[in-house]
Amino acid sequence: MRDDGPQAPPLRGAQPSEEGGSALVRSGGSPDAPHAAPPLIRLRGITKVYGTGETAFQALKGVDLTIQKGDFVAIMGPSGSGKSTAMNTLGCLDTPTAGTYEFEGVQVQSLSRDERARLRRRYLGFVFQGFNLLARTSAQENVELPLIYRGEPAAQRHAMAANALERVGLKGWEHHTPGELSGGQQQRVAIARAIVTEPAVLLADEPTGNLDTARSKEIMELIWHLNADQGITVLMVTHEAEMAAYARRIVRFVDGMVESDERNPEPVGLLAGRVATAMGAD
Repeated sequence: MRDDGPQAPPLRGAQPSEEGGSALVRSGGSPDAPHAAPPLIRLRGITKVYGTGETAFQALKGVDLTIQKGDFVAIMGPSGSGKSTAMNTLGCLDTPTAGTYEFEGVQVQSLSRDERARLRRRYLGFVFQGFNLLARTSAQENVELPLIYRGEPAAQRHAMAANALERVGLKGWEHHTPGELSGGQQQRVAIARAIVTEPAVLLADEPTGNLDTARSKEIMELIWHLNADQGITVLMVTHEAEMAAYARRIVRFVDGMVESDERNPEPVGLLAGRVATAMGAD
C-alpha cells in the first residue's frame, strides 16, 4: 500500500520490519510470504443487525466477498438490499455484528476506533453522490484538506493537490470555487480530494447520481482510467446498469446477501480504449 506522507503509528498487530518500519501482521499471526500475499480485502460471514428484539433488522446476512488489488467492482441491488451497509463496512465507517473483515490480512474488526480511522485516512478514498465541497474554498484548498489532517507541510500540500487536480483534468482550475464549476467539474474536484493521499482503494457511492448523462459518462471514464492506468482499486455502489458496465466485476445484493458475483469480460472503458486506439491507427 502506498503512503507518501508522514508515518503514522502502525495498526495494532503490526510488527517492526528489518528496515525499522512496520509490517502488517496477517491473520494467523505471521507475515505472509510475497508469493502467498492475501487478497486486498476479504469479508467472511459478515452479518450486520440494527436494533434489538422485535425491532431488530438484519441488513447483511453472512456475506462473503473477496477483492483483489487493482479490481474494479460495481455493487448493485435494490433499495434495502444491503449494498450501502456493505459499502459502509468496506469503508470502515461501520462495524459488523459478526464475521471477519480482513484488509491485507489485518483483522479490521479487532482494531480500535482510532486504528480504524487511521486505516481509513491512509488507505481509503471516498467519493459520494453529493460533492461535499466547501463552498467558499477553492478547488485547490478543497483537495488539500486530507493533507492538512495528515500533517503535510504547506509546500508539499500545494504540489500534491495540484498534481491530483491535473490527474482529473482540472489543471488551470485550481483557484475556482465550487460555485464557478459545473457539476461534473465539482465531482472531479471531489475525486481529486479522494486520491490526493494515494489511497489503495477508492470507494464511490453513486458517484454519478447528481449528474446528467454526458457528465456521468465523463466521470465514469475518469474512474475507469484511475483504475486501469493508475492501479487504484475501485469499489462503486450504483443502481444504474450503464455505470456498472464500466466495472470489471459486478456484485449484486438482494435481501442482505450476495445474489451474484460475475466478471464483466468487456467493460465499457476497455471497449472505448480499443476504439480510440483503432481510430488512432487509422
